[in-house]
Amino acid sequence: MRLVRAVWLLGATLPIVGFALGSAGEPETAFVDALPLYTPAAKVSGTIRLWGHGSPKHDFMGRLMNAWIAGFAHYQPDVKFENQMYGTSSAIGALYTGAGDIALLGEEISPATATAFEREKHYPPTSIQVATGSLDVNYFDYAHMVFVQADNPIKGLTLAQLDAVFGAEHRRGPRNIRTWGELGLTGEWADRRIQPYGWQVDVDFALFFREAVLENSHRWNTDLKEFVHVLRPDGTQYDHGQQILDTLAKNPAGIAISNVRYANPAVRALPLARREGEPFYAPTKANLIAQTYPLVRIIPAFIDVPPGGHADPAVREFLRYLLSREGQQALVNESDYLPLGADAIKRQLEKLP
Repeated sequence: MRLVRAVWLLGATLPIVGFALGSAGEPETAFVDALPLYTPAAKVSGTIRLWGHGSPKHDFMGRLMNAWIAGFAHYQPDVKFENQMYGTSSAIGALYTGAGDIALLGEEISPATATAFEREKHYPPTSIQVATGSLDVNYFDYAHMVFVQADNPIKGLTLAQLDAVFGAEHRRGPRNIRTWGELGLTGEWADRRIQPYGWQVDVDFALFFREAVLENSHRWNTDLKEFVHVLRPDGTQYDHGQQILDTLAKNPAGIAISNVRYANPAVRALPLARREGEPFYAPTKANLIAQTYPLVRIIPAFIDVPPGGHADPAVREFLRYLLSREGQQALVNESDYLPLGADAIKRQLEKLP
């Protein structure tokens, strides 16, 4: 893909979609009430063994899973459940060893985990999206956002430009970008060297950014300043995302990966576009649900379906229930995840004939 200088970003009117960061009235999720109700395709029975996101100490999924199981029982009372929701890291291993039937992850599958499944089974696991990550809620897969100082005149960035700024292999374009002038800024900004800030590169947050932006390159910009959680003298935790934006607020040449939950008045989130010439989308709930914002997080369930095979009937019906009006209503009412958009739901149902 050709990487161009973003001179047109200055002074031009960008097609930015949805710039407000959220809404108190939650109109973005009103569409859930119009989704199709669950209609059983067959009467099923058996035991579904669930593995995945959660822990005995922080039961992120407990309330939601209980609501899903209880709602499904109204339609399929002969299906029983064994709940082993004690961590994303255990889920795919349980699936390929035969200990589990559904692996519900708290984040996207990592390349190493996907490879482990394929090494054992000789085909990939089947992914069914069941939820959208949150806008800004901790433990609910909040979206990644790119920040600059509030007075930085840049209007927005493409993924190719982000790759050129944060990476060192520029897999999306012909060269790296290291100054604001290379992004089209002029005057006092032109010669300023960009200072990137972000997560420690070997944590899950950075692994997502590496996959979504750097096209799985392991080579980051050597100027990147990495942050990890630290404990204050009083024993409270100073989150890495908070440190990132607190530091950015003091450096006009900075650019940072973080989340709006940590924002301060001195910084602002940039709208992003997947490619040059495509619309720029702000990180809003509506844009996350529509999967138009490029750095949206998705909550997947994985099942084991051999090539040419079909999902277990009870598993299939349970996943169909999660994608129904009742399933998505429970998700909205009993968790801080966002629902899947109607188009995404349609695509997932096509995987469950």
